[in-house]
Amino acid sequence: MKRVGIIVKKAVENILKKPATTIYSDGRIDIGEHYRGKLTYNPSSCTGCGLCMRACPAGAIKIINEGTKEDRKMRAVLNVGQCIFCCQCVDSCNRKCLSYTQNIDLSSFDKKDLIVQL
Repeated sequence: MKRVGIIVKKAVENILKKPATTIYSDGRIDIGEHYRGKLTYNPSSCTGCGLCMRACPAGAIKIINEGTKEDRKMRAVLNVGQCIFCCQCVDSCNRKCLSYTQNIDLSSFDKKDLIVQL
């Protein structure tokens, strides 16, 4: 019986507390300056070396070459569901064609929407 009283007491305390989450109904949320969000890709400076793919511990980024390296018809595909936002791909890119943004609203109800073209 003593445990039931402790549980009821904790339940009442938690009901009267402010919520732990923050609501941003105006569409804006304050995030840190160096927060790692969605990646951006600049195909014009990419050589297709694949260092970003090899450095990604989650295997979330793929660089697809649709021609020769001289044509520079490459595109990047990111699986946001696999990405752990460590930005090892950004750090390993010699040409600096990958960078991260402050875009953190990447949630989706459909798993297919998590695979995005950069």
